Amino acid sequence: MTPASDRSPQPPRPGPVSGGPPPPARPDPWEDAALIAALFAVDPAGLGGVCLRALPGPVRDQWLADTRELLPPETPRRKIPLHVSDGRLLGGLDLTATLRAGRPVAEHGLFAEAHGGVLELAMAERVRGSPVSYLCSALDTGEVVLERDGIALRSPARVGVIALDEGSNEDEQVADALLDRLAFLIDLSPIAVREMGDVPYSVADVTAARGRLAEVSISADQVNAICETALALGIPSLRTSLHTMRAARVAAALDGNLVVTDAQVSLAARLVMAPRATMLPYTQPPESEPEPPPPEPPPPDQEGESEANQEQRQDPLADQVLDATKAAIPTDLLDRLRLGQLRRAKVRSTGKSGQVQQANMRGRPAGVRRGDLRPGDRLNLIETLRAAAPWQRVRRAERERGQTQTQMTATGTPGGATRARPRTLPVPNLAPRVEVRKDDFRIQRYKHRSETTAIFIVDASGSSALHRLGEAKGAVELLLADCYVRRDRVALVAFRGKTAELLLPPTRSLVRTKRCLADLPGGGGTPLASGIEAGLALADAVKRRGGTPLLVLLTDGRGNVARNGQGGRAQAGEEALTCARLVRAAGVAAMVVDTSPHPHPQAKALAEAMDATYMPLPHADAGRLNAAVKAKAGL
Repeated sequence: MTPASDRSPQPPRPGPVSGGPPPPARPDPWEDAALIAALFAVDPAGLGGVCLRALPGPVRDQWLADTRELLPPETPRRKIPLHVSDGRLLGGLDLTATLRAGRPVAEHGLFAEAHGGVLELAMAERVRGSPVSYLCSALDTGEVVLERDGIALRSPARVGVIALDEGSNEDEQVADALLDRLAFLIDLSPIAVREMGDVPYSVADVTAARGRLAEVSISADQVNAICETALALGIPSLRTSLHTMRAARVAAALDGNLVVTDAQVSLAARLVMAPRATMLPYTQPPESEPEPPPPEPPPPDQEGESEANQEQRQDPLADQVLDATKAAIPTDLLDRLRLGQLRRAKVRSTGKSGQVQQANMRGRPAGVRRGDLRPGDRLNLIETLRAAAPWQRVRRAERERGQTQTQMTATGTPGGATRARPRTLPVPNLAPRVEVRKDDFRIQRYKHRSETTAIFIVDASGSSALHRLGEAKGAVELLLADCYVRRDRVALVAFRGKTAELLLPPTRSLVRTKRCLADLPGGGGTPLASGIEAGLALADAVKRRGGTPLLVLLTDGRGNVARNGQGGRAQAGEEALTCARLVRAAGVAAMVVDTSPHPHPQAKALAEAMDATYMPLPHADAGRLNAAVKAKAGL
């Protein structure tokens, strides 16, 4: 990393100054990122941290290097790997020292080691569960409470977090609970290498700002303007407003001021609130109707109150802050919000690798459990010794008392007389140095992701064969090619005439699938209930083998053949709804693709009974159908 003093000179960049022209219509992304680095370096713990969304590359490395250079040299920095253990994160029992001393000896974790500094969380988009909970607790309380392995320890842990989000698509996101506690969200993906520049601050500026930060004040009107801006942007969390106020104070301290200016409030709102906006601010349309007659004057006692309310509604500072924030709102905000709603609507059990399942012998480690060692279990030796170590002194004393009582029983008699002891050779002390008991056993737990099996239930009857059978064949082939890369499976069930038939069991074979699809005929009645029943039976078999099934029903929803082979639309429709409710009760992820020329209400009712995603595709081709299935399955 080249020092800032040795780089080529750059034109001065605007900082958080109290004066100057208003912010531009579209701020420069790298200037904002560099400014965030300086603000974060001043007060890491107060601002919570930064979520840095970018793939590994020179832009991200440059931002991280600039941030490290701005931090004072004595600032501790630690990195949290993806699969960090709870003991390394929070601290715990020092096994070596405990066995040597014969009493519990605690060791500090990453949180306590980084007190007053920065933690870098690698691959933050994949971190879930207890590490996120521990991070949120440390950011909220500023300390770590450890009560495990016979140790009760409370350590200070005021840290700032740099969460490295390396997600390659919109489905990979950092946990919302952690994002809510970080002040800044930065996306470096659209920034090119040639657009980078220098940070307009130095370590001396950061150190001086830290010294004056406690004396910086913000007015009540500025706080009200921040809260009104958050309300106008649809930001529900109060932490965002608190982070904005903190960022405004840090900007003032970095600029050498002891009082926050309106420009610094606008700057803080733009950096903190704009990436979190969930709706566009409301703009009142121009009035086209004639103005109503003026209202009657209020009573004298309410005149002052009305003027105060009108002044509050026309707060120019709130408008200025809102305008500055609107300039930094992403242009694709509506598209991002729509993608977020689709992510939240996804079925719980689907995914590109299936749902997470517990296992005994394979998969990734997922903690330990206390219990008996049974066939097929794997003993975690380190955790077993860790559980036994605090009790060695007590157990050694119990063993010595037991040996003393045994000797007294062997040499003494009830009458007080002693009997001669036989002469024996001295036996060395064979007592174990570490006494492990049954209650100390810790069994290793594992988790693994099961493979996803996409079960296509294709309506090959006469009403659908003319419309979507060709597209269904093409979609199955395209999806199979994608599943082959991910080692997932595809199955095909077709229903026509009077029954349903399993044409293709779960497989990854491309040749077999194409041969089966080429031979798929069309025409005849529509035994819709039989098709759903056959697909559900196959999904149940997949679940019993440890897989994750996904039902994809391609039909127009107009069944006319009952399960007994008799015709009748009324009975066939009722039986189809009954089978759809069975799919919902089984908890199988499903999607109904309406293949009729125009969206049909019967297909939509079938999707509602199945608790499935309904997708009308009146003008779909094989590519769009394949994309829809992959979006549903998370592929």
